[in-house]
Amino acid sequence: MDNLRKLNLLSVSLTIIFVSLTIATNLPFFEVKYPNNNPFGMLLRPTPIKNQSLGLPAHVGSDECRVWTKACSDEILRLTYQPDNVAWLKRVRRTIHENPELAFEEYETSRLIRSELDRMGIMYRYPLAKTGIRAWIGSGGPPFVAVRADMDALPIQEAVEWEHISKVAGKMHACGHDAHVTMLLGAAHILKAREHLLKGTVVLLFQPAEEAGNGAKNMIEDGALDDVEAIFAVHVSHIHPTGVIGSRSGPLLAGCGIFRAVITSEDSRGAANLLLAASSAVISLQGIVSREASPLDSQVVSVTSFDGGHSLDVAPDTVVLGGTFRAFSNSSFYYLKKRIQEVLMDQVGVFGCQATVNFFEKQNAIYPPTTNNDATYNHLKKVTIDLLGDSHFTLAPQMMGAEDFAFYSEIIPAAFYFIGIRNEELGSVHIAHSPHFMIDEDSLPVGAAVHAAVAERYLNDKHS
Repeated sequence: MDNLRKLNLLSVSLTIIFVSLTIATNLPFFEVKYPNNNPFGMLLRPTPIKNQSLGLPAHVGSDECRVWTKACSDEILRLTYQPDNVAWLKRVRRTIHENPELAFEEYETSRLIRSELDRMGIMYRYPLAKTGIRAWIGSGGPPFVAVRADMDALPIQEAVEWEHISKVAGKMHACGHDAHVTMLLGAAHILKAREHLLKGTVVLLFQPAEEAGNGAKNMIEDGALDDVEAIFAVHVSHIHPTGVIGSRSGPLLAGCGIFRAVITSEDSRGAANLLLAASSAVISLQGIVSREASPLDSQVVSVTSFDGGHSLDVAPDTVVLGGTFRAFSNSSFYYLKKRIQEVLMDQVGVFGCQATVNFFEKQNAIYPPTTNNDATYNHLKKVTIDLLGDSHFTLAPQMMGAEDFAFYSEIIPAAFYFIGIRNEELGSVHIAHSPHFMIDEDSLPVGAAVHAAVAERYLNDKHS
């Protein structure tokens, strides 16, 4: 009787253990609530069993990749180009494209990203900068390297006729941020599968409001770069053929600012000269670059707005003009800013008028130049060539466009690069911010693979 009782107790115990293990291994993740003083907020505990989003084993690869070889690059490409993975990337991008959200309104985009991170068992902190996310993969310890993607759309009515056209009137992903998010999620999937090989921590930054100009600054203020020692980011480009990576060391994108001048006069003599004073100021502004700048140092000052009223027989009491200025170095950029103010105030003063100049600094309307650090650029170039071959990397020209990634590059070593989406057969040839803008989705797995390889190898190199 005692033996039978012992057998029954043993059977019950084994049943409880079996049920517990079954439940535990079938849960993709569980939420952990940490005390309020935990600086990381709410985290999601990853499962060590399986990557639930795509069904790949959590640990893929070989310890041999601690010393990088071609086989390691091939393994990243193998993970990237699995048919289920490529199909998933396209679904994610199309879902985001159909549901564009403007700066600091990216709530559903952020929700989608967090859902994908949950399924992959990746820990994250949310929110940063209202809708942003800081996720991480790896050991949880140093070194820390970051990869960033922007999330916001533009107030543009899409004119591309295709199955996944924007469902929101007057809003469109016309700058490729839907692709940027997708590529970073793709990299997250690869890195999670190779997490046991990471010699440190990869930080994934999903940033709002790049188009508004203060998303990056707000992310930084909320701790996005805590402990991070280098950062990388990509932008789609209609200049380069699909899948080709382009970048350069040093200044890549210009610093950009805007200005608005209000010209008035306190006496009748000056009031009669307001239009003449403003016109003279416009001409003098054009002389800043042509007469003061080196021809080898590209700079731009453009007056793009002039409002002197609408009456044909009454002199205005105020003239308002404005424009933009750009340069590739901080010294040249801030010299232009200083000279614009001086020229406007001094030139209208000749005619007995006064000028008040606003550069909208409180509205975060000034972007510094985006400058690539030599070491991070060289790392990007080497990794890309090892992964894709010489023909898939090219020296990108400097561009007068601006990017708020510049705020990251002012703080830590950074590398910003382009990925080609140009495909004339598909019609992917239009410049960003055009209602006809579209991308070749074959760029999505390329971007994911490059992100993953750049991050993993950065950590490897820090330990070599």
